[in-house]
Formats: sequence, structure tokens, C-alpha cells
Amino acid sequence: MHYETKSRSIVKALSWRTWATLTTAALVYIFTGKIALALTVGLLEVFAKMGLYFFHERLWQRIRFGKKEIPSFVLWFTGLPASGKKALADRVFQQLAKDGLRAERIDSNDVRPLFPETGFTPPEVHRHVKRCGHLAAMLEKNGVIVVASFVSPYRESRDFVRSMAGNFVEVYLKTTPEACEKRDTKGRYERARQGIYTMFPGIEVPYEESARPEITVEVDSLSQEEAVRQIVGYLKKNVLCGKQVKVPKPATVAVSGGSVS
Repeated sequence: MHYETKSRSIVKALSWRTWATLTTAALVYIFTGKIALALTVGLLEVFAKMGLYFFHERLWQRIRFGKKEIPSFVLWFTGLPASGKKALADRVFQQLAKDGLRAERIDSNDVRPLFPETGFTPPEVHRHVKRCGHLAAMLEKNGVIVVASFVSPYRESRDFVRSMAGNFVEVYLKTTPEACEKRDTKGRYERARQGIYTMFPGIEVPYEESARPEITVEVDSLSQEEAVRQIVGYLKKNVLCGKQVKVPKPATVAVSGGSVS
């Protein structure tokens, strides 16, 4: 994700040699008592060793020994509406950014307004998720970690995104429509039951669970903080260490419904 630029190496060389030269001049003066000699030795040393340090740093930049590459990946949060995808994905994204990783956050609430003509029938939802999957895959190919949260209720859509990504981690927030409706502060489930919203996952159309998501979040059990730790822990153990996420490795995470909005 990060590399040492030439300008940074130069500044580091100047900083280091300033202190080193002062130390050398001081030692020469202590042992000889001659200021002119101390200054001469210090000036000769600063140019010689500054150049050596610069080339030494650039040489080591080319050597792969001891380097750990942080792979990019797509972290895809999926689940029923009001299952807590956005809140949990936000927390995980913030943790990755805090750790200094290059990450981007995309959410259905941010992307859908860009395509206002897109409806909610299964074919339209499938096309929308495929479109977002293309975006996530492009970002990943450019070395960006993508944290995405979409209902993406259809298994075929998620499998398509998985096929597009190089490293794909699916986080499934497992809960029930009844539990989601209780914490639905926007009244979407009520509107769906009234027929205002059509093709609503959990009401008119089923949410299709994946056979083996990498992480299953049991939404109604533990706290959000514990879920974040478990998800980040999974990433550090299975993804950030450099492993390629091609074969799903299921893990169960529990999260309190009351703390996930």
C-alpha cells in the first residue's frame, strides 16, 4: 500500500546526517582540541555518508526480503434491511483507516441516488448489484480495500461480485424480518406491509442466504464492539496476512440487535 518516495528518502538522509555530523565534529574536537579540523572532518563526512545513506535506502527499497504486502480485497456486508449492515461496516472501515490501510467505503444509500431510474424488481436489483460489484472490483484491482454494504438479497448477484473480485470476504448479518422490523426506525417494513414498498426483501421476496459466507454475524446476540473485533480479527488472520480469499472460511460473529442500527 505504501512505498518510500525519493523526496522522503532525501529528507530522512538530511535529518540523519545533521545529527551524525554534529556528533562526529564534537568527538573530533574533544580528542584533538582543534575546531578547524573538527569542522573539516564533519563537512567531508556529511557529503560522503549522506550519499551513501541515500543509495543504501534506495537499494533496500528494491529488496523484497522482510517486506509484507497488504493485499486489497472486497469486504461485502449483506443482510436484510435494518439488519445493521451500514453501522457495522462503518465501524470496520474506520478501524481499517485507523490502522493506516488504504480503504474506500461504498453503501447502497450513496450509490442508488446516482441511478434514480433503477427500481427494485429482481432483475433491476441484480443489475444494480452487478454494477456496484464492478466498481468494487475496479477499486480492488487498483490496490484499494473496499468496504461495501448492500442488501444484495439474491445469491446470484453476490456470486457475481465474488467472481469479479480477486479477494472477496462476505459478511452476512443473520437475523429475522421480525427482529429487523423492531429496530427499523425508518418505517420501511411498515410501508412494505402496506404495499407502499414493493418487492421488499423479507416481506414480499425472500433473502437468499449464501451457502458459506466467510463471516456470519448473528445479529441478535452480542455487542457491536465484539462483532467489529471479530471481523477485524478474521481479516488480520485470513486476509491482511497475505492469504488469497478464494475458498470460503466460515466464521461466526454475534452482534446485539439493540446496538446495531
